[in-house]
Amino acid sequence: MASLLIHSSISPSNARPQSSFSRPNTLFDFNYRHSLPKSRRTPLISISAVNEQVSDSDPSPSSFSGFQFPDQSKADTIKSLKFKLLSAVSGLNRGLAASEEDLQKADSAAKEIEAVGGPVDLSAVLEKLQGRWKLTYSSAFSSRTLGGSRPGPPTGRLLPITLGQVFQRIDILSKDFDNIVELELGAPWPLQPIEVTATLAHKFEIIGTCTVRIIFEKTTVKTTGNLSQLPPLEVPQLPEQFRPSTNRGSGDFDVTYLDSDLRITRGDRGELRVFVIS
Repeated sequence: MASLLIHSSISPSNARPQSSFSRPNTLFDFNYRHSLPKSRRTPLISISAVNEQVSDSDPSPSSFSGFQFPDQSKADTIKSLKFKLLSAVSGLNRGLAASEEDLQKADSAAKEIEAVGGPVDLSAVLEKLQGRWKLTYSSAFSSRTLGGSRPGPPTGRLLPITLGQVFQRIDILSKDFDNIVELELGAPWPLQPIEVTATLAHKFEIIGTCTVRIIFEKTTVKTTGNLSQLPPLEVPQLPEQFRPSTNRGSGDFDVTYLDSDLRITRGDRGELRVFVIS
């Protein structure tokens, strides 16, 4: 006949529930062997139990509750810096009302994000360019002209052109890059100002890792408001011989920071621009 022998070192005191700070783990050692002659195939099963004390210093899941992984810490830092930048440029009328001190604050806040975010490789994150972006700040507008450091119509409270919202619409599949500018054109009294939307159509290409080159194609002007029923007016690109040397129909800028809702660019003349997805 087969016999079953059970050896246990568990004492009654060890069987009691222990405190959460010092608790025994009972480990069972299970062995199976034939210890009798061939004439009697009597298996011998031995079960032994030992206590293993768990040290109070062993880590538990709760001890990791305050731990932050590096990526999470970086994300939190960028979130804080984005708030700082958008706060610095708020109330500046997209840069038209920026003083020299405002320009320096915005530039410093942008550089902090650029440093933490690191270099941009558009080949890896090109899909993040896709969409309609709203311009919240341009250092070029501090010159009080729509062209920034380039020739452009002046703008201001006492002048006939008032700048509205500015957008960039980017399609990474068709390579379309449209600058959309809302304008209010002054009119002689008693006529009402004329509201128009000018769309400057471009194509774009990526140069290197983070540089975007845009090539101008045409401008379309569409009246809005009370005159929205009028057909759009298309202004084709001027012939090469009539285009000024300072505006050859193309331009480059670097994308220095890019995520799903914020984009920072620096133009070929140092212009800092900040966009948010719209």
